[in-house]
Amino acid sequence: MVHIVGAGPGAPDLITVRGQKLLETADVVIYAGSLVNPELLAGLKVNCRVYNSALMTLEEVLEVIREAEEQGLDTVRLHTGDPCLYGAIREQMDAMDRLGISYDLCPGVSSFCGAAAALGMEYTLPGVSQSVVITRMAGRTPVPDRESVSCFAAHGATMVVFLSAGLLDGLQRELLDGGYQPSTPAAIVYKATWPEEKTVICRLDQLADTAGREGISKTALVIVGDSVSQAGYDRSLLYHPQFTTEFRKGEES
Repeated sequence: MVHIVGAGPGAPDLITVRGQKLLETADVVIYAGSLVNPELLAGLKVNCRVYNSALMTLEEVLEVIREAEEQGLDTVRLHTGDPCLYGAIREQMDAMDRLGISYDLCPGVSSFCGAAAALGMEYTLPGVSQSVVITRMAGRTPVPDRESVSCFAAHGATMVVFLSAGLLDGLQRELLDGGYQPSTPAAIVYKATWPEEKTVICRLDQLADTAGREGISKTALVIVGDSVSQAGYDRSLLYHPQFTTEFRKGEES
């Protein structure tokens, strides 16, 4: 059996209870070494085989999985954050389907959740933004034209940009060209939930310069939108005394 497990955003205690138990009982662990906190490997069984997938191709990962299955071993494929976001898990699952290998998925805390916690931020503020766009810049890996940053920027929603900390000049330009105002607040969160975590807030038109000044060029999320300011929002109707819900009758005005 193969368990595809989300490791969480970085802090070792932010893996799920289920994920931790799967790690502790695994015979083989293949982890995304470029991003997964190595402290998560401290509780593995003494005889557990450990592989760093940052040094491997997909074919090599699958060969390790196939060999483990032939020997009746349990494998954990440990991905950063939640595997469903930029985890390249579909191609692995399709290959395991072809090989007749059983697998399941254990969700994890995504780094965009860790970034919000670091900022003390709510992404969806009534009257400000009720939508969150999760995307990335086109780089060595392309993005469909219909999903370009500039296209999404036209909506004015809260945007969380992954895998783009080294492309901030182009990101800033696309966000402005797409419709965000130069004064739109933006945040850079470096290594959310890690000990070296750093948060910086600036205007959108100062995004690239701010990152350069702070020495941030990788392993960071960029958050853009009026919600970054955490101000100017409407009171939630759900908890308003005059709002009736399934569980509570509102007061008469």
